[in-house]
Amino acid sequence: MFFAHETAVIDSPSEIGSGTKIWHFSHVLPHTKIGSGCTIGQNVAIGPHVTLGNRCKVQNNVSIYRGVVLENDVFCGPSMVFTNVVNPRAFVERKTEFKATLVREGATIGANATVICGVTLGRYCMIGAGAVVTRDVPDYALVYGNPARLQGAVCRCGVVLDAQARSSMEPARVTCKECETQYEMRAGLVQRAL
Repeated sequence: MFFAHETAVIDSPSEIGSGTKIWHFSHVLPHTKIGSGCTIGQNVAIGPHVTLGNRCKVQNNVSIYRGVVLENDVFCGPSMVFTNVVNPRAFVERKTEFKATLVREGATIGANATVICGVTLGRYCMIGAGAVVTRDVPDYALVYGNPARLQGAVCRCGVVLDAQARSSMEPARVTCKECETQYEMRAGLVQRAL
């Protein structure tokens, strides 16, 4: 079972996983699949033809359009924006030109950020508030600014990793100060150590 506030609108056919909560004035359009344990804030629009993984949190005033896929454990901050057309015009029909956007497992998108269509946001990356993302973001990357640029790396738990190691061209092993997970870093790219 899922919970939907009485003001939420859920169009059929849609799939909504158990334990998901959909709050005030939100709209789930047809052919949308929302995983289990998700939280959908107020005034959110999702779909049509959108997939959200399990345990995603979509904060207030977010619209997730056709072409966007969120994997498990994605966080979408308040009023962040996804686009689905590169060059929209009110008087030109471009529904056949939608570009796909993939948000990988554990990614965080800050409040008021804008994600331009056609990009992939890597696993556990963190997009700063107000950022404008115009290109792919690597796993564990911290990006912010307009346009968003690589500013560092973050742990799976969200803590910023040692800045000194990230700029080195030589491989470096970095340990998260909070959860003690270890990572291999080289030239700004990060992967979890085995």
